[in-house]
Amino acid sequence: MQPEELDEAILVARAQHSDESAYAELVRRHGTRVYNLALRLLPNPQDAEDMAQEAFVRAWLALPTFRGDAAFGTWLYRITTNLCYNRLPKLRVALQALTPEESADWPDDRPLPESRLLSNEAKETLYAAVDALPDHYRLLIQLRHMQGLPYQEIATITGMPLGTVKTGLHRAHRRLRDALTVSETPS
Repeated sequence: MQPEELDEAILVARAQHSDESAYAELVRRHGTRVYNLALRLLPNPQDAEDMAQEAFVRAWLALPTFRGDAAFGTWLYRITTNLCYNRLPKLRVALQALTPEESADWPDDRPLPESRLLSNEAKETLYAAVDALPDHYRLLIQLRHMQGLPYQEIATITGMPLGTVKTGLHRAHRRLRDALTVSETPS
């Protein structure tokens, strides 16, 4: 391990134990790259700055679950990318034009029905639909959408091949859409 990598691993470990100065150093080291990544995906510098700040907040909140399977920077950039994709759905449409090999690592481009729901009653309906899924689909939804984990990490956690994770999430999304469509139709 290179000295800088060791230093970063130590900073991450300290930050995982709520050391704010260690996290501030990680922000200093990665701040410009995170901002530049967001700026490449978002057309407005203010939006990119907001997204970079949101990525750091989300990373701080999720840091206790960071296992170090990937480099901290990789994990942080994944968070940033996902936040930007959620902000710009048209970008996801453009990614659909890629071949399967090129797009294999990109997240599912269809929004989970949760993003369309606003009321508490509607959220309760969504959560009930998730709870009604078979265990393996519920686990995949939990890891992907509630924990925000990338597909590869889900594959590692579950021991499933990457393609199986993607197929399982696709099928789970379809079941949720079907269940929510049925619950929205007037009686």
